[in-house]
Order: sequence, then structure tokens, then C-alpha cells
Amino acid sequence: MMLYPPVAELVDKTGSRYQLVNLVARRARAISSDAEEKGEVLDKKPVSSAIEEVYTGKLTIDR
Repeated sequence: MMLYPPVAELVDKTGSRYQLVNLVARRARAISSDAEEKGEVLDKKPVSSAIEEVYTGKLTIDR
């Protein structure tokens, strides 16, 4: 796990900073909501998880 993935690489994967922020925010809210519904305690912050998913390619934008 990287602590700080390069923002430039994340932007390259999404197309623009706006899309990156939008994608990460939506995914982080979904992660948080799912954990709350299941009563789970998250090991790391939802935003960190969402950024990691973008960086590893698990989370992408349909173009």
C-alpha cells in the first residue's frame, strides 16, 4: 500500500482532477455506507480506500 500515490498518476487514470475528486468522493461514500449498514468497523478511512482502488485500477471511469 502506498501512503501517497502521485496525484498526477491518479489524474492520468481518470482524465481530470474534477473526475478524480468526484469518483473518489462517490466511492468513499459508498464504502462508508456499506460498512455502516453491515455494522463493520473500517480499518482505514474510506477516502484512502477509494484512492487506493483508483491507483490500482480496480476503480475506473467509463468513458
